[in-house]
Amino acid sequence: MEVQLGEKPDWIKIKPAEVEKLVIEHSKKEISPSQIGAILRDQHGIPKTKLLGKRISQILLENKISSITEKQIMQERIKFLEAHITKKPHDKNAKRSLIKRLWAVNKLK
Repeated sequence: MEVQLGEKPDWIKIKPAEVEKLVIEHSKKEISPSQIGAILRDQHGIPKTKLLGKRISQILLENKISSITEKQIMQERIKFLEAHITKKPHDKNAKRSLIKRLWAVNKLK
């Protein structure tokens, strides 16, 4: 049996309104949309919120909730790594990690 986009599969027992409520609750805890999706998948058995009608980002926009983006998370980590490298310049693993994170941020642009 193939499920069309926006059509709820038979095995998902949760309602779309409940999913929206869960997304809003988790976003108030300052959890990023990708982490909210992982929580919904792991704890509530919802593979994708899109199957229930709306994406997580759409739910957040409709409720005028700003979310932390992946780019912001990466930039915070970059600041931490730069401060660490100034204190410990011989930490080669941290330098490599910084380079990888800078590459990822440039790729997100």
